[in-house]
Amino acid sequence: MNIRDTIALAYRTLKGNKLRTGITVGIIAVGIWALVGIMTTIDAMNKSLTDSFATMGANSFSMRFRERRIRMGDGGGNVTKSMRNNTKKVKKSNMGKPITYEQAVAFKKRYDFPGAKVSMGLGGVGQQTVFYEDQKTNPNVRMLGGDENYLLLNGYEVLYGRDFSKLDVESGRNVCALGFDVAKKFFGEKVERAVDKIIRVGANKYRVICVLKSRGGSSFLQADNAVFTTYNTLRRLYELGNSSFYIGVQVNNVQQLDVAIGEAEGLFRIVRRLSTTEESNFYIDKSDALAATFIRLLSGISMAAAAIGFITLVGAAIGLMNIMLVAVTERTKEVGLIKALGGKKKNIRMQFLIESVMISLMGAIIGIILGVIVGNIIGKLMSVQFFIPWLIIAIAILVCSVVGLLAGIYPAWKASKLDPIVALRYE
Repeated sequence: MNIRDTIALAYRTLKGNKLRTGITVGIIAVGIWALVGIMTTIDAMNKSLTDSFATMGANSFSMRFRERRIRMGDGGGNVTKSMRNNTKKVKKSNMGKPITYEQAVAFKKRYDFPGAKVSMGLGGVGQQTVFYEDQKTNPNVRMLGGDENYLLLNGYEVLYGRDFSKLDVESGRNVCALGFDVAKKFFGEKVERAVDKIIRVGANKYRVICVLKSRGGSSFLQADNAVFTTYNTLRRLYELGNSSFYIGVQVNNVQQLDVAIGEAEGLFRIVRRLSTTEESNFYIDKSDALAATFIRLLSGISMAAAAIGFITLVGAAIGLMNIMLVAVTERTKEVGLIKALGGKKKNIRMQFLIESVMISLMGAIIGIILGVIVGNIIGKLMSVQFFIPWLIIAIAILVCSVVGLLAGIYPAWKASKLDPIVALRYE
């Protein structure tokens, strides 16, 4: 028997046991589906995050009075303080006071790094309902405040209308910019009609001066589901308590970033009235730091997904081995006939190994197709273009081939050891 005859015989055997083959293929397909589907989804999330923060540019940074609250757990008394390349431990009681309006304005006026643009932002209020005529959004819209540079430094682009002017900021008048999702909610595909319309956020009315271009992949962070006004408008209309300003800085190119951060830190220490012996009580984040942190968190999900897929595949391998052992018992007389006609042990082993690998690869193909489809459907919801994770597919095929081989080794060895005389007499 040559290899072609062995493969043909293995295929006919699988075709003749459709139910058993189908169940085994289904078990393996589910494991690969879970593995490829989750990994493809996580790749889509990673791409979404990377695209989101890439729009902000690698040549920008922000200053806040405390680090971004994006990690889970850590109920202890210390937090990690990351400033440039240094990592220190700062007690929560010493984390610093909120950045006040006066401090933010003082920094913006005095920071004169060549070509740098500075913006002031105010976190505002979340969970808002936006009204237009008889329509309204869900109560999940964020209301944010900034200055004339805020939208630019936060990666937004004006699609229709105009950006905030210094007069808008200084006067604190009721004007706003609509995120793309909010504008689409009220005006459908013709979002340009939103310009100059009057909307209401809570009890306050605003005139729309612009609609912002969709951030696309950034929908993972709901960046388009927001309404923007000036920080003075927020200060006038809302009781913000001790809300802190945050400051954004953009320089001409990334090579200037570390120098610009150094000058910004030195100046802001003066503005915050810190002595030379005191640690800085504010945080400096590069624009890509948040994306990197999220991606690290997603890597943990990737490991969990791999563990789920691995456990499923182990179960599938055990099931496959059991089925192959049953096949050996059922085909004892067939094995004896092959040996009686001159078939060698290696031919018997090869036949059962090929059957095992073929079942495993059939499950892999089905699982890969389903996983890629599911992952890309989720990616589509985050405005990520269709893609095929070739590396994950290659790993899945390799893993399934190994599973098929390992599951088939013992049954193949057992079949090859059958005595032809005893096998022919088997009933």
